Amino acid sequence: MSEEENMLVDREQYLANGVHIGTKAQHTSMDKYIFHVKKNQLAVLNLEDTDKQIRKVAEVLEDYDPEEILVVGRTEQARTPIKAFSEAIGSELIDGRFMPGTLTNPESENFVEPEIVVVSNPEEDAQAIQEAQDTNIPVVAIADSENEIGEIDYVIPANNKAENSLGLVYFLLAREIAENKGEEFNYEVSDFGAEIKEAEPEEGDSEEE
Repeated sequence: MSEEENMLVDREQYLANGVHIGTKAQHTSMDKYIFHVKKNQLAVLNLEDTDKQIRKVAEVLEDYDPEEILVVGRTEQARTPIKAFSEAIGSELIDGRFMPGTLTNPESENFVEPEIVVVSNPEEDAQAIQEAQDTNIPVVAIADSENEIGEIDYVIPANNKAENSLGLVYFLLAREIAENKGEEFNYEVSDFGAEIKEAEPEEGDSEEE
């Protein structure tokens, strides 16, 4: 199948890093990105959509100067991936708590004025999303099956609960941006907290293939 052959990484690597693994909760706004729901109610995300959206977001981000991009991740699992991503593309970074007023209060010592914001988890990074919306800044989000994405401008459907999943997504996104710009990319997937390894498909993963 040509779409699979043209993926940014072998499908097995997406599977091995758990990028496809959703949750037992599914928000209706994510329905179009859910491949199927297993008997145990765990959602499986469509990896072709994930791959396509990484490409699309890379095309969007490459049009911004690196310092105009703000990458946000509150969870511990997002820390290594977003630090590596920020270093690789030269973006601004907020890891850990997003202080209220960061995008909306010029008097705040944390105040920044990005042109676009990338969040690692719409639920955990809700403050950043709200402030971006209040100031008309577009938002990119890595969203899992239970996330509400109605107000998100650009979505990458992926497991956002695990470091290796976030790591692979951010690695591919950074690499794609560099390649689109004709720049060198001297990073390994391990720098982002992910691995190149053999997949161990769970029951139902074969349906994704």
